[in-house]
Amino acid sequence: MNFFYAALGVLGVASSGPLIAATLGATSVSALAIAFWRNAIAAAVMATPTLVREPAQFRRITGREFRWSFMAAVALALHFACFITSLQLTSVAAATALVCLQSAWIAVFQLLRGTRHRWQVLAGLGTAFGGVVAITGFDLGSSPHALLGDLLALAGGALAGLYTLAGGKARQSMTTGTYTTLCYGMCAAFVAVLAVLSGQPMWGFDGAGWLGIAAITVCAQLVGHTAFNHLLATMSPLLVSMIILLEIPGAALLAALFLNETLPAGTYGGLGLILGGLAVVVLGQRSGRGTGRGTAPGEEPTSGRFAELGTD
Repeated sequence: MNFFYAALGVLGVASSGPLIAATLGATSVSALAIAFWRNAIAAAVMATPTLVREPAQFRRITGREFRWSFMAAVALALHFACFITSLQLTSVAAATALVCLQSAWIAVFQLLRGTRHRWQVLAGLGTAFGGVVAITGFDLGSSPHALLGDLLALAGGALAGLYTLAGGKARQSMTTGTYTTLCYGMCAAFVAVLAVLSGQPMWGFDGAGWLGIAAITVCAQLVGHTAFNHLLATMSPLLVSMIILLEIPGAALLAALFLNETLPAGTYGGLGLILGGLAVVVLGQRSGRGTGRGTAPGEEPTSGRFAELGTD
């Protein structure tokens, strides 16, 4: 049964990039509209069980919890803006791999905060960012738009790391339903403001556009991350984090099959370096100080649940 949920989760999150790219390319849906609706719908879905079973949880939200949730929501909104826009400029495979550097960015932020990592983690970081250099180098030679897309995806990964760290602070005392409802809801509101300021439409799309939004929300936001949340109850967060890395080759394969996306051999080499480097980063922290079931390396217990706080 765990294999079924793992396969479902990988397929769900790996489909995010290809589905977004296909929707943006074939319909009039804007990047921020996708970010708004997937978060607004997810907030409504996550709020329903809590409102039915224990609505008082929302009245018990403290100022500290609200502040950390707000920081997480802003980071998540900017993450979506960067990542979804990058899919209009660069390849699905490159954008997915670069945005999946989330765990590497978390390790970098921890280094900046004085956390001492094992040498394996540092080696993994070097390998992963070597893959970034390879991908951006090939894209620089092919198109300035592709390079801009790479940089946006890279920024999206850093913002996802900030989102996870801030969400981990909030989740120390909040339930999953309460936190995700508040965070997704505020994220949707922030994205709506960005859409108004940038003049991107939020509605008025044709049937194909709404179908694309629905598919992205169901596959990536609800099915994919729900499956990983289930796995966190029966498997170690370390193993779940490793499984999530399969999003990188999964997205590349789906883009090749359904979008006819082909890349230079060197770009595939860069994808491999990122995947291998991230695997070393995750594995290198398995016996680090302050870790345990449900904990991220060097962080408080709930901040390690990358799947539960997942983005794409």
